[in-house]
Amino acid sequence: MSKKTVVLTPDAPAPAHVFSQGVSKGGLLQVSGQGPMDPASNQYIGAGDVREQTRRTLENVKAILEAGGSSVEDVLMFRVYLTTRDDFAAMNEVYAEFIQTNVPSGALPSRTTVFVDLPHEVMLVEIDALAVLS
Repeated sequence: MSKKTVVLTPDAPAPAHVFSQGVSKGGLLQVSGQGPMDPASNQYIGAGDVREQTRRTLENVKAILEAGGSSVEDVLMFRVYLTTRDDFAAMNEVYAEFIQTNVPSGALPSRTTVFVDLPHEVMLVEIDALAVLS
């Protein structure tokens, strides 16, 4: 039976509330939903700018993946949560650049995008990831 391991890195925002940045078990790593928070200042960034928020959010996910012994290349599934359909094209453009840079194999991860209300008004995007351990 494999042990559940909590992932914690200062390179991503400290987990608020009652969850971990990430958890690994049985060869899998689940990254909790990340938003556009700067890990150094613990402040949300990019108010009104989904491109800037998406970049920061993906960098936060990447930091947790790497701290947990995985990488963007190892992601099986990204889930993207947006507050409005109007931001889809801009988010998708930034996401595509990020994937092109961080998935050299070209084997694209799966993805789901949904439109929701998010916990903080400034947040336009939240992203989580499921990956295998490297």
